[in-house]
Amino acid sequence: MRSRVLVAAIAAVIGAGGIAAAMPAVAQTTNTSSSLPSGSTELRQLQQQISALQAKVDQLQQQQHQPAQTAAAPAAAQADRRLDALEQLVDNTKIGGTMYTDFTNIDKTSNGSKTAASGTGLDVKRFYLSIGHKFNDVWSANLTTDFNYTGVTGETQLFVKKAYLQGAFGKLATLRVGSANMPWIPFVEDWYGYRFVENTLTDRLHFANSADWGLHTLGDNGTFDYQVSMVNGGGYKHPARSNSVDFAGRVGIEPIRGLVFTVGGYSGDLGKDTATSPVLRGAHRYDAMAAWNRDGLRLGVEWFKADSWNNVTTPLADSADGYSLWGSYDFSTASVFARYDRVKPSKDLDPNLKDTYYNVGVAFPITKGMRVAIAWKNERLRNGTSVDVKSREIGAWGEVKF
Repeated sequence: MRSRVLVAAIAAVIGAGGIAAAMPAVAQTTNTSSSLPSGSTELRQLQQQISALQAKVDQLQQQQHQPAQTAAAPAAAQADRRLDALEQLVDNTKIGGTMYTDFTNIDKTSNGSKTAASGTGLDVKRFYLSIGHKFNDVWSANLTTDFNYTGVTGETQLFVKKAYLQGAFGKLATLRVGSANMPWIPFVEDWYGYRFVENTLTDRLHFANSADWGLHTLGDNGTFDYQVSMVNGGGYKHPARSNSVDFAGRVGIEPIRGLVFTVGGYSGDLGKDTATSPVLRGAHRYDAMAAWNRDGLRLGVEWFKADSWNNVTTPLADSADGYSLWGSYDFSTASVFARYDRVKPSKDLDPNLKDTYYNVGVAFPITKGMRVAIAWKNERLRNGTSVDVKSREIGAWGEVKF
């Protein structure tokens, strides 16, 4: 601004001088007309000099601002890079959670006498908190924590359920390294749809693990799906080593949308074959499921057979088998559901022992990611002579997902 004022002042002075110099020529025109062209030429020269001076001043101003702009450019570029990195981190990182809770009354008896499990109260059976990050289109990672209550210490314990690195190389070629979902239980849960009310068949009776530490290969192209896992065998709560690894697998086919047939199996020592405590035999399990889930209607049947699942270290072998039937239908404002399980948990050592379980209820969607169910459960384990355990439970069960 100061430079422009200076230029204006110089121009005024020069202009005044030019006019003064031109006055004699103007006066002289009364006598001689030849001086007029000379005065006009001087004015044009003065204007050219002013324009040249203005150009030099503009050039000096640009040179003064250029170093500041050059110094600010790297700082601005660095700030942009940091902002882009932060946006990418936020976009590629997902945080989620799942909570199963209930407020119920339990009436449990053993051979006619009430047990300590009877009573009314609120429980948070499970709370999973997960963090997933996507590095690129192939590689990603997941960490999922869980907690449970143990009566041994009387405290709630926090532990890791899933912690794995994943490489997705195609629809039928995904690799997970670490603690991840096992082939069977999570797959059945997706088709059953009411895990928040009750665990699925093999999970409820502890004939399977929902997650374990190892290598997992899986894939799904919409018609065919599979998973093969090579794991430690002790489940996600017990990542201990043993003399050999266990194997689990599942293959399924969905011939039409909403209908699935799948079979699976497990073989190993359940992580119990150690140098100081070898196992006497291996444990095996065979699974099958057929299910329908479309247009609000769910129907399904699950079957399993297990050999020596609880007897890998005991002198006598045993086996178990059972099945589960379920169904539900979604209306506009609520859904109804029911389930029936029948299991023989000890076919060889206690062949008369039977476990019968059923539930029935109504579920209501509260908002996206939230459901509440009002239900009644009934379970009875008996062999007709020495064992008769009854459990009746009524109340509300809730699910929260985000």
